[in-house]
Amino acid sequence: MNLGTDFLKLGTDELKELYHELQGKYNEYKNQNLKLDMSRGKPCPEQLELSMEMLDILKSDDQIKARDGIDCRNYGGVDGIDEAKELFAQMLGVSTKEIIIGGNSSLNMMYDALSRAMLFGVSEGEMPWGKLPKVKFLCPSPGYDRHFAICELLNIEMITIDMNQDGPDMDTIERLVSDDDSIKGIWCVPKYSNPDGITYSDKIVDRLACMKTKARDFRIFWDDAYTVHHLTDKPDQLKNILAACKTAGYPNRVYMFSSTSKITFPGSGVAMIASSEENVNAIKKQLGIQTIGPDKINQLQHVRFLRSLDNLNVHMKKQAAIIKPKFDLVLHQLEVDLGGKNIAEWNKPNGGYFISLNTLDGCAKEVVNMAAQIGVTLTNAGATYPYGKDPRDRNIRIAPTFPSIKELELAIKVLCVCVQLISIKKILAGGI
Repeated sequence: MNLGTDFLKLGTDELKELYHELQGKYNEYKNQNLKLDMSRGKPCPEQLELSMEMLDILKSDDQIKARDGIDCRNYGGVDGIDEAKELFAQMLGVSTKEIIIGGNSSLNMMYDALSRAMLFGVSEGEMPWGKLPKVKFLCPSPGYDRHFAICELLNIEMITIDMNQDGPDMDTIERLVSDDDSIKGIWCVPKYSNPDGITYSDKIVDRLACMKTKARDFRIFWDDAYTVHHLTDKPDQLKNILAACKTAGYPNRVYMFSSTSKITFPGSGVAMIASSEENVNAIKKQLGIQTIGPDKINQLQHVRFLRSLDNLNVHMKKQAAIIKPKFDLVLHQLEVDLGGKNIAEWNKPNGGYFISLNTLDGCAKEVVNMAAQIGVTLTNAGATYPYGKDPRDRNIRIAPTFPSIKELELAIKVLCVCVQLISIKKILAGGI
């Protein structure tokens, strides 16, 4: 049988014969007592090794002072040291007055920003969101499960928005925000999106910046986690959302977030939030009560290690050299095992940390469960949608970075066998 045979064109007997062959492969894998994990987008040990020199940057007899003379060992500097603001402002395309450098987690900064909005509102004179009868957020999906978890914890109603190849469905977004003042924000992973790997087009960025919203205090939560995480020499280009919002007359509309979590060490990176000067000044006032200052020693280490944006980009090319072969392997195996069979589709990202696989409708959960039964752990089916419910039960997030090449190859082969087996079951049951 041709490797790329369209399953939907096969007869019942042919499908049953193929199912029997694939079940034999599945049983062979089952007997290997596998323990492979592709559930989270973690850097592998080889990537972490690239930043080990940073641990030797500061010595006990060094002057542990920032450029302006601040003693990084002591309290203070609630918005970060100047040289860190300078470096990461360049990375995000903002001014040093429009950025705050924090601790190790951008997710923490996102949680805090949304929590502050619930407690105090987002600007002077606006109602705290937590005092409103209902607060809603738009959630382009498939998306980042931890964004959705924050909303669920804070009792914010989530509205699923479909993703297109150039970004979220703006027609639906514009219609919703123009009619409903309880819609207060939108989550966006605008570059190499999690998990689709899509970068928003200039047109999408402009429409988000310019759209008329019934809620005066509408905010875009712009999680630019993968802004420098390219896999090719021709990276995707993303238009600057803060500049677009200023041009549109809504300078306070966006909060931008990023971090070095997958640049240096995920457990001890440097995170940042950027926005208008007005927003940044308001956040600094609240941060001054929440904390007496971030880990400035860690910020100093990062700046002295990364040194400049050019040097940071060189560092990221080293990262790409480690993980691109893994992405290439996954994409190759998907094409070999699933290509032309009309049972799955997947993206081919130019950067980021994930590959998004779509099965036939109604198959993703069964595929993930079947793989788990023989020791291959994937992100839970549905996790890439609000409330963990994929309306079509088809999206599977593949995280290629952490496993070794050998482990990854085996895990993807198992996944492809499971996709084929569950697809055949669905076709034979008349579900197509």
